[in-house]
Amino acid sequence: MSSEDIRLTAGDAEVIVQPGNGGRVGGLRVGGVELLRQGERFGCFPMVPWCGRIRDGRFRDGATVHQMPLNNPPHAIHGTVREGVWRTARVTGDEAVITYDLVEPWPYRGRVTQVVALAEDALTLTMSVETYDSSFPAQIGWHPWFNRNLGQEDAQLDFSPAWQEERGEDHLPTGNRLDPKPGPWDDCFGMPGGVDVTLTWPGQLELKVASREEWVVVYDEQEAAVCVEPQTGPPNGLNTLPRLVTPLEPLEAATTWTWRRL
Repeated sequence: MSSEDIRLTAGDAEVIVQPGNGGRVGGLRVGGVELLRQGERFGCFPMVPWCGRIRDGRFRDGATVHQMPLNNPPHAIHGTVREGVWRTARVTGDEAVITYDLVEPWPYRGRVTQVVALAEDALTLTMSVETYDSSFPAQIGWHPWFNRNLGQEDAQLDFSPAWQEERGEDHLPTGNRLDPKPGPWDDCFGMPGGVDVTLTWPGQLELKVASREEWVVVYDEQEAAVCVEPQTGPPNGLNTLPRLVTPLEPLEAATTWTWRRL
């Protein structure tokens, strides 16, 4: 099937899925109000097969060291699939299934499947990474750019992480865990009970980002947007906390955004 944009609706919610632009969710409108920052590189893009930065673009798998392109020098950032064209596998009125076959520069063959499911008050994104032959380390995550302002007051962020990963001058976790510090952030947090972050636009909307995963990066250093990124491991995780994709066990993750009007 084609890689043209897909429009899903449920109640007064509308989602635009863009297989041809890295498999991203290009828009989420609730009651006619756009919640995601607009633009070719924004919306909400999948981070696969790694999340955040890999130190110097290198990761080790056994005795082999692999070099990824340094698209955020001196590091490699946010995986390879957001640059690719995905294929549409199936679409109904409120659900889309899109796929992407991993290609170079990623050194392993595999397939990524993303399911985008819309309800009247929630959006669920589910992703899996499968391999057909060799096992490999991987990560799954999402990078939504929520509009900081929807026309009235700026969004307020509320979450209670168990710890904050200490960030080195190279923007990567040092391995030390700190008590959470006040923002602004470009930081990774641990939530062992699962990601649970609430964005509130006072007098307008409350949106909860949830996931069973225990890692979330919060990035709110830009004026226009607030990013809440659930992921299966911390930045540089291919080196520090790899999750293995095997022929018998794909890597799977999901996040659900639930909203209500205020």
